[in-house]
Amino acid sequence: MRTFDPQSYQDLLEEVLEKAHECIVVTDPDGFILLMNRRYREFLGVDHVVGKHVTEVIPNTRMHIVGKSGKAEIAEIQRIHGQDMIANRVPIFKNGKLVAVLGTVMFQDVRELHALAATVDQLKRELAYYKRELRRKLGANYHFENIIGSSPKMQAVKKLAQKVAKSDTTVLITGESGTGKELFAHAIHAASRREMGPFIRVNCAAIPDTLLESELFGYEAGAFTGALQKGKKGKFELANHGTILLDEIGDMPLTLQAKLLRVLQEKEVERLGGTKPISIDVRIIASTHRDLRERIREGKFREDLFYRLNVVTINIPPLRERLEDLPELVHDLLDQLMESTGIHVRKIEEDVWDLLSGYSWPGNVRELRNALESALHLMEGDCLKADHFLIPQPEKKESTFGVRPLRESIEEAEKEAIVRALAATVGNKLEAAKLLGISKSSFYQKLEKYGL
Repeated sequence: MRTFDPQSYQDLLEEVLEKAHECIVVTDPDGFILLMNRRYREFLGVDHVVGKHVTEVIPNTRMHIVGKSGKAEIAEIQRIHGQDMIANRVPIFKNGKLVAVLGTVMFQDVRELHALAATVDQLKRELAYYKRELRRKLGANYHFENIIGSSPKMQAVKKLAQKVAKSDTTVLITGESGTGKELFAHAIHAASRREMGPFIRVNCAAIPDTLLESELFGYEAGAFTGALQKGKKGKFELANHGTILLDEIGDMPLTLQAKLLRVLQEKEVERLGGTKPISIDVRIIASTHRDLRERIREGKFREDLFYRLNVVTINIPPLRERLEDLPELVHDLLDQLMESTGIHVRKIEEDVWDLLSGYSWPGNVRELRNALESALHLMEGDCLKADHFLIPQPEKKESTFGVRPLRESIEEAEKEAIVRALAATVGNKLEAAKLLGISKSSFYQKLEKYGL
């Protein structure tokens, strides 16, 4: 153990206090100055201060008050010679008895604090910028507030998705093409505890079967001809501590479904050509427009994988089942299209709403966006009309007496009854068929007939 000469130690301590950037003063419990460093003396314009009462030397001081109360005062503003300063006053105890009070000034002028705050704000802005860029490349681009729709069906779906987002549960998102399945996947990730982790998307239908395995699971060096010398991480590894979206999982080859099942069960992946598994922490969201139960019956999808994925299913309703959302969707899409096309719509004719609500929208919101974009380029002026759209116009067949053909009237009434039954059963087709008093097969035939 190294020892120090008491006198040398005291000289060193005095030198440290004299060279300190902060203004420092020490008083006894009654407020008489025991020590004041050079920086504080120079700031106050005083010299010999030891033995004087602190109130004679420092304006607006509270050192003597802290000496009596024994309670520290931290980051208090103290005005001295017309300048606001940030002062700390700390009582010093020895063997339970207050023996002194230490006073320091962190900033001789609050303007120094403001300058520091401005620097911190600039650093925060830069950090926020890089955070946004990182999210743009690897994170979610949409949140729940970006999902348009206040109809009861959409509100119910959003409520379920927001609830499940808080957990790490595997989610299966189903719905027709163009309904917004990927938007929901983005929003679930953005509202989860994995928000700061990566969000990796893989379209299982867009990647050739021969490449999909290496894309998902990666490969070791020399695993196959043309492989990178250092090997390559797969999408699952890239999604570690985040979320992976397996879009159109209904089109995944059976051979890969077995490997995916192992990932779900064991929480690990094995690269092509690898010899040891790699542990991963990834949340899986799968989506598909296909009927997976039908795929199982066809022998194209593993039943055990289906039950692993089907923990929580979120079914996005098609646009024709939530036509009350059309005004919100149209206005939101027009705002987006105005940014990309520069074309502004100031007025929408009433016949546009009749046209849009009378169409079945097999392509859902994606088709609606395309229809609007096409209409903008056909529009003259800034008023949107029905004849600007390239979608089929509703047929109007009336006799000279204003009476529609009986068959057409019956079909319209039948279609309306089916829509009402589906709404009453929240989309449960079997229950809707029972309500209407028809068989399941007959009900499905009518759904197909009317494009529902």
